[in-house]
Amino acid sequence: MSTKHPIISVTGSSGAGTSTVKSTFDQIFRREGVKAVSIEGDAFHKYNRADMKAELEKRLAQGDHSFSHFSLEANELGELERVFREYGETGKGKTRYYVHSDEEAKALGTPSGEFTEWADFEDGSDLLFYEGLHGAVKQDGIDVAGYADLKIGVVPVINLEWIQKMHRDRNVRGYSTEAITDVILRRMDAYVKCITPQFSQTDINFQRVPVVDTSNPFISRTIPTLDESLVVIRFKNPAGIDFPYLTSMIQGSWMSRANSIVVPGGKMDLSMQLILTPLIHRLIDNARRA
Repeated sequence: MSTKHPIISVTGSSGAGTSTVKSTFDQIFRREGVKAVSIEGDAFHKYNRADMKAELEKRLAQGDHSFSHFSLEANELGELERVFREYGETGKGKTRYYVHSDEEAKALGTPSGEFTEWADFEDGSDLLFYEGLHGAVKQDGIDVAGYADLKIGVVPVINLEWIQKMHRDRNVRGYSTEAITDVILRRMDAYVKCITPQFSQTDINFQRVPVVDTSNPFISRTIPTLDESLVVIRFKNPAGIDFPYLTSMIQGSWMSRANSIVVPGGKMDLSMQLILTPLIHRLIDNARRA
């Protein structure tokens, strides 16, 4: 952790909704005049698309059905930890992008399925913002979590997570239902061993819970809307959180435990704005005084 060069990390699995949370952070950064440099978890995959396919085929031939992008060994997490450490110490660092689509390929000038070249962060940033799969890992000698000053978990209940992944991967990336199901099954081992332990490291978890039937996510035609959901917000350390203020400002909210508040799904963005804005101000103020 670093007072002078703070780091915010948003972590969640594929289909969890971390991109939506990133949009909320971007709104706060613009409104509050915060200059953030952003890195994506996909930039720290170990393999490009072709090499990952070859590695998967090799492991399947060896009887390993659990290797996936979720796996620690499929990612350069030592490099991610180094980037966090370097930024915390100096306010500098490098990142790259993994190109997912032909549209991104045109914009970035790099073929789909490949990585761009590593490039330096812009100078003069107020903080580093990470969004991806492994932003709060602390295991097997890797301690990414230890270098992040504010860690946010995005954790919809698993059937909702699968529904969101199904719809995104079919509609945006053109994958078949069968291919997506195969990926989900292959990722379950690492989901249990690598993804879920991170949510014990996060400072705040946002968990969306649908209040409509999601019992068979593989045939769901629609994604439950925010208005068809509740959001459970859990604080690892509730000290300093003004719960009476939050429940008065967020209509329909209530406290379910001493460290948890439940809000209507349609109020999720408002809740994030109210909760995260003062925390970001605190990080920036502390950095400027350091």
